[in-house]
Amino acid sequence: MTEKKQNDLFYVCSLIEYVARKTKNKRGVIIDALGKDGVEKQMYDAQVNHCLSFEQVGDELIERYQIPEGNFDTITECKYAIPSFTDIGGLYSIMIEDCAESGNETEELMKIFSSFISDKISDFRTDAYYQNPGYLECSYKAGYLLD
Repeated sequence: MTEKKQNDLFYVCSLIEYVARKTKNKRGVIIDALGKDGVEKQMYDAQVNHCLSFEQVGDELIERYQIPEGNFDTITECKYAIPSFTDIGGLYSIMIEDCAESGNETEELMKIFSSFISDKISDFRTDAYYQNPGYLECSYKAGYLLD
């Protein structure tokens, strides 16, 4: 994967995380709303959208894809500081790069964000998001959190 594609992947993962937090949705809800065409469009537009704020691009996505307000709020009641949406976007991009076959990054992005592991990573009342990406990848492939 080229450096440009890595940057685009990181940006799109961070954007999905941002929109999910803002709308209080599971990350899979955002993926379902965007669909494959929408995810591919975000990958294509990423280089230009880097110049805009996440707030602006996020608001445009929410409006364009009619993403509803959800009730998956794992932030409000956290006792401690949580990682930024770009920190989590970086974690997702590492997992996608490691798990995807070359050329299938979009499909792997959609699978990971729609899987159980995404819900575990997004629950900031646990320590799943601090785990080693290799552990999270193995758990994702196994279909459950490994002991």
